[in-house]
Amino acid sequence: MCVSQRRWMGCRGLCSPTLPLILLLLLPLSFLSSTPPFAQGAIHIPKTYKQRNILQPPVLTETPKSHTVFSREDLSLTCEATGNPTPTFRWVKDGEVLGSESLGSGTLRADNSSLELLEGYYCCYASNSLGTAMTQTVKLIVEPQPVLLKQQVIRKRASKGQSIVLSCNPPESSTPPSIHWMNMNLMHISRSERVTIGLDGNLYFANLEQSDSKEDYICHAQYKEARTILPATSVSLTVEQSNNVANEEKPRFFHPSVHHSKIMALRGHNVTLECLPKGLPTPKVEWRKKDGILENTTGQVTNFDRWLRFNNITQDDDGEYECKASNIHGFATRSFTVTVEAAPYWVKEPQDLMYTPGETVRLDCQAEGIPKPTITWRINGQLFTEVDEEPRRIVTGGTLIMRDVNTGDTAVYQCEATNVHGSILLNTYLYVVELPPQILTPDWIEYRVTEGGDVALHCESFGSPRPHITWEGEDMAPLLSDPRISLLTNGTIKLSNVGHDDSGVYICSIVNSNISITADLKVFNRTVILSGPQDVRARQGANAFLHCQFYIDPQLQRYQVVWKRHGRKLDESSLDDKYTILENSTLKVTDVQLNDTAQYSCEVITDLDHVNAQSSITVIARPDPPSYLSLSRTEDHSLTLSWTPGPFHNSPITEFIIEAQVEYHTEEMKRKWEELKRVPGNFNHVELSLHPYSTYRFRVIAINEVGQSSPSIASDHHSTPPAAPSSNPTGVRSNSSEPGTLIIIWDEMDKRSHNGKDFEYEVLWREADGSDVNWNSGRVKSPPFIVNNTGTYTPFEVKVKAVNAIGGGPEPEPEIGHSGEDKPEEAPTGVSSTVMNSTVRVRWDKAQKVRGRLRGYRIYVERLGPQEDRTRRSLIKHHHEEDRGRKSEQSRGGEKDSWMVEVDPNKTSEEVTGLRLFSKYELTVTAFNSKGESPHSPPHKFSTPEGAPGPPASLSFESPTEKSLILYWTAPREINGILQGYTVQYQEVESKDTTIKMEPLSDPSVNYLRLDNLDPNSHYIFSVIAHTRAGVGPPITRRGATLLDGVPPSNITVMPGNTSVSLSWVPGVRNRNHGFHIHYLRKSGGSQWEMSEVVNSTQGSYTLMGLQPGADYHLKIMHGNSTQWEGEAKTVESLSVVRGNFTTQGWLIGLISAIMLLVLILLILCLIKRSKGGKYAVKDKESKEVDSEARPMKEETFGEYRSLESDGDEKRSDSQQSLEESKMGSVDSLAEYGDSVDIQFNEDGSFIGQYSGRASAPHGNGSSGPASPVNAVPPPPVAPSMSSILNRPS
Repeated sequence: MCVSQRRWMGCRGLCSPTLPLILLLLLPLSFLSSTPPFAQGAIHIPKTYKQRNILQPPVLTETPKSHTVFSREDLSLTCEATGNPTPTFRWVKDGEVLGSESLGSGTLRADNSSLELLEGYYCCYASNSLGTAMTQTVKLIVEPQPVLLKQQVIRKRASKGQSIVLSCNPPESSTPPSIHWMNMNLMHISRSERVTIGLDGNLYFANLEQSDSKEDYICHAQYKEARTILPATSVSLTVEQSNNVANEEKPRFFHPSVHHSKIMALRGHNVTLECLPKGLPTPKVEWRKKDGILENTTGQVTNFDRWLRFNNITQDDDGEYECKASNIHGFATRSFTVTVEAAPYWVKEPQDLMYTPGETVRLDCQAEGIPKPTITWRINGQLFTEVDEEPRRIVTGGTLIMRDVNTGDTAVYQCEATNVHGSILLNTYLYVVELPPQILTPDWIEYRVTEGGDVALHCESFGSPRPHITWEGEDMAPLLSDPRISLLTNGTIKLSNVGHDDSGVYICSIVNSNISITADLKVFNRTVILSGPQDVRARQGANAFLHCQFYIDPQLQRYQVVWKRHGRKLDESSLDDKYTILENSTLKVTDVQLNDTAQYSCEVITDLDHVNAQSSITVIARPDPPSYLSLSRTEDHSLTLSWTPGPFHNSPITEFIIEAQVEYHTEEMKRKWEELKRVPGNFNHVELSLHPYSTYRFRVIAINEVGQSSPSIASDHHSTPPAAPSSNPTGVRSNSSEPGTLIIIWDEMDKRSHNGKDFEYEVLWREADGSDVNWNSGRVKSPPFIVNNTGTYTPFEVKVKAVNAIGGGPEPEPEIGHSGEDKPEEAPTGVSSTVMNSTVRVRWDKAQKVRGRLRGYRIYVERLGPQEDRTRRSLIKHHHEEDRGRKSEQSRGGEKDSWMVEVDPNKTSEEVTGLRLFSKYELTVTAFNSKGESPHSPPHKFSTPEGAPGPPASLSFESPTEKSLILYWTAPREINGILQGYTVQYQEVESKDTTIKMEPLSDPSVNYLRLDNLDPNSHYIFSVIAHTRAGVGPPITRRGATLLDGVPPSNITVMPGNTSVSLSWVPGVRNRNHGFHIHYLRKSGGSQWEMSEVVNSTQGSYTLMGLQPGADYHLKIMHGNSTQWEGEAKTVESLSVVRGNFTTQGWLIGLISAIMLLVLILLILCLIKRSKGGKYAVKDKESKEVDSEARPMKEETFGEYRSLESDGDEKRSDSQQSLEESKMGSVDSLAEYGDSVDIQFNEDGSFIGQYSGRASAPHGNGSSGPASPVNAVPPPPVAPSMSSILNRPS
């Protein structure tokens, strides 16, 4: 391999001695060494090599075989071959040339010569300009057709029980016939262990039976190659009765003189060993291999055990064999020695190969056989001894070596192996060829690899002699100096650990030629898993998700995410499947089960690389129930329960629940399973205390983080003996309801605590004052226990003990109880009060003669009414009337004029809150126990002082002019005294001057105030404050502004119709209504300006009617002497007249009628909706600090305001008797909105009034009549939203 510093090149032969040592060390990397190994220099023309009409030596495809000929039709010696040029064929018979050469096919067929003259040895030769191939010599045998000789029927007689052989003597042939014994009906003679056909074709009877007597035993000989069947022999057999039948015979063979046979067999042939015994009873035959195991051979026992047959016998079948025939009288044996030899067979065959000039060629022709075959070589059908000696050619046994071959050495060589059993011959050609060089790898292949990977750049070349190639980089840098680059023998360069700097163009070229290709290498970023799947623990039945986030070079469009379970790919086909891969490459495992616990991997595969990350899913589930419950260390009232925990399914057991099913002998019902105890998860036994007089069964439940297992199988039953009660009833107390009676009650004990039969309660009592030291007692089955004649609310010591047939429970502690109560006899005394504004503190003396346990006191409070000031009664009369009017409202609102306060029995004073100021009150006090209340104490009266009033109840505005505003308010709901007057405060919101102006009003009957000289461009905050002699109350505060004078609209949208034009605009937010006219002029010659009726600016829209279809109009609106707005509009042209009779176009008339009806319905619905208006919440609007003047008015901002005149219009329309037709559209006048606005607010900020007041619209515009069918119905009038005026941002 020759390599320059700038090029990477491979060459054949020794390199220049001036090459650096480093290049000599790289010689093993060359893909063309100077002396290649034997047979490694052979070449194969690639399919991609572009060369036409390549020559080829002859190659035999069909060869003749030795056979026997019975007629001319049987003669066919095939000999076919391929090659380029087409081969010619010639035959040699018995060493002499037979006939002339033939082209294209060499198959030999019979001619008119005598058939006997065709017998002999034949060989076929196929030749072209590159060599000669020959066949192996074959033998042709000529025989006459087998002929049936005239024969007489052979008659035989034998006694019953004797053995006999029926012979078959068919005509002889080189191809032995197959023998079939049949009767005259061509039915095969039945064969068995007793009747057998031997290898010689004879029929053997081991012993005769009477049924063997037949006249038609016929032997048929089948000659397959002659295609002939001949009845060779006919035998008549008569079986006679014999007195010696009873003398049975031991086994003997039909050929007694042969006890041992030597069989020589050829490898691959079929061999049969035969044992034919005779005797009575019929002998059984067994086979064995004396020097081995019969089953290890290819031998098969057939023909009713009479044959041991070897099909395709091998060397391993060589050895000693024995057959043994036996019956009840004895046995006989016969042995065989099988020697297996072999005709020659190939072990290694030389191949047909092509070589380049100068190569050394080795042909190996190795054959085996027994005895060892000899090898002879031929060239083009001639023995080497018959051709000139060639010093470059060396023959050593079965090896032929040719050195430094050239094109003259092209030939077909024959290798023949021969021993005493035959010979085999093999043709192989040696083709030394010269072919022009070519690069077979396509040009401009793009090689793609990820950073850090390995890549191979291919440059496959072919030619004979082999071409020398060189690789060059784009920058002509020395490639071999980079240790990452290596050269392969096929011309490929391999780059390891590729980086982005390796991207570029590489050129492979053939030395001393202009043949080259270019390879383009592109390096991409590696695929990286940024966040691999994490180990997941999931509950059984839940869904598990494994996430896999990765990075792929954006230039790599194709990629695949594969999820695997234990290394096997998971497939999905629909969302219902077990495994689903979501759009973000997340694996969803649906309804996980325990067998889903496994290792999972996410593998990202691109065209260039793949990466993977692993994780696991651990499915946790409820544990299996414990098993093998056992009871041990059982005593009267305790035992030890043991169990074996079940599988915990990946979640350790944290706890065991021990449940018991108890059958108490004191109960008839069967108890349910109840929890008895819990123990930690590392326990497998527990000691249990048991109730007496019960029968138990136990079961155990395991718990892990997932949940509880199913209960275990219940344990065996266990019973406990009875015992005295271990406890007494609890809750012992008195529940006396009537005076003179002591009723003792207690909580009944559960029957499980009776512990035996005859269970009762023993009740003991005595007075608690110590006067009686002896206990009174009695027994009952259940509570209560009643004692009479005990006085009123007398204390007693009581106790209750549990007893049964075994004994009593422990001694109980006594409890205090009382006999029955009665109502308190006296009312509380010493009632007094201390008033503190709206609170009064009430005091009284402790109740006496309660006659029971005091449960508490009750204070009854009643408001008698407000206080009065006689000196100013006339001034505040109307306020008191308002106060009386509000009283009913307050009672409805939840305020109380009388109520009761309950006080703890340990207290003798209480504060009562929530009193109203400047009011008169009265109260009484009672004591109460469980039986009832005492009488009321004498009434106690007190008054609350005067206080500051509440805020005025409402505040509303009117705006007569742009600079004036009238405020209206109502008196406070809570005056809390005598009203002295009001103070009105107001302040500009936008002004930098924050001075608050005040207007005091000393007359409490005045409830309005007019404010003049206000700035029409500003918003104000208004506050009204009421005050009494006790002080000033909180204000009611609102924001507001004056209304501005109205102007005609200047921003108008025009929508033309067929005979009308609709104009719409947005009315000003703070502007009053303004009346104006719409002037319009048709542009066609001779037209004059026309004017509409008065239009209100608050309407928002108007429709000009009665216009000409398809006409242009000039529109304008005047404000005084100036033009406020002007525009143009063109009406829509009418539909063209339908030709023919219009009345016949019914579908068109129906369509137009339906459209007109639909439009009319929509207009009516729109009119109804807009005339109703909508609700408006001032409070919501006030919370927004947005200048609503900058926004268009919406329907919901109009509130509940509507024109008073519109109400009148509705009334007038009801009584209108006729419809007025007018060219102009009708308009409802809103002039009455012009001068004043009356807006009222509740205390919470909501409207309580309407716009009010009437004034004429400018220019004397009056209201129009009702709408007519020709006049368009305008939308309902729109008033400016007062909320937008009040909500100016501060």
